[in-house]
Amino acid sequence: MNRTVTQGFSETQPASSSPLPFRYTSAVTQPSALNAQHFPNWPQIDDVLLDMDGTLLDRHFDNFFFEEELPRRYAALHTLSFEESRDRLMAMYRSVEGELAWTDLNYWTKRVGIDVVAMHKELDHMIGFLPGAEEFLRHLRQLGKRVTIVTNAHSTGVSVKVAKTGLDRYVDRIVDAFEVGYLKMRPEYWPNCQRLLGFNPSRSLFMDDDEGCLRAAQAFGIGHVVHSAKSSSQLPPVPLPQFFSVTGFAPLLNGRLRS
Repeated sequence: MNRTVTQGFSETQPASSSPLPFRYTSAVTQPSALNAQHFPNWPQIDDVLLDMDGTLLDRHFDNFFFEEELPRRYAALHTLSFEESRDRLMAMYRSVEGELAWTDLNYWTKRVGIDVVAMHKELDHMIGFLPGAEEFLRHLRQLGKRVTIVTNAHSTGVSVKVAKTGLDRYVDRIVDAFEVGYLKMRPEYWPNCQRLLGFNPSRSLFMDDDEGCLRAAQAFGIGHVVHSAKSSSQLPPVPLPQFFSVTGFAPLLNGRLRS
């Protein structure tokens, strides 16, 4: 895997499959083949469904937390080298990949014997919006769209991030995967989410940085699917050619997407 060294740690460029919680399948490093004629007009959209980590919030926090800080503390607890610790944790992540436990901070607290929730609060200075996210959310408010955060995260983690960023003030609702009963990359997620929120799939836009989640939404019939190619401020963008892939929010504020 390629690595980008930033701010004292080595953040991993997503590979073809990542076991890290909050990151499922990854992107292909090719430019988007789609063009503006495939982009929706805002009058065609009633509901905007937005991923949280890697779409609105900087995934650098999660990458650092699960790849670096948690392995470091787990190593100290069990007298392991950093490499041994990270290998053990990666195996743990893989063992529940795609299940609700994968993103459950309370589950990880019990499994690794470290208060993962307290660690999130301790490191909350690293939690923040991606550039342009707040402007985009304000724009959606001006357009009168119903905006819902749909996240794989557990409510415990969501609460920490909302407390730090005030994300909730921009949206109508935040729905975590535990309310729906599945993670977003699972096909069962989308009919359950629709029953919960009552959106019209053909008049909905879904934006996410995860290929598996985008594919599941598209297969369900979500009419407008947008890939967030710049999930971390510390990594280069990784576009997906099979989706309308954006490296920031400017394309969503201009051109055919502006009402």
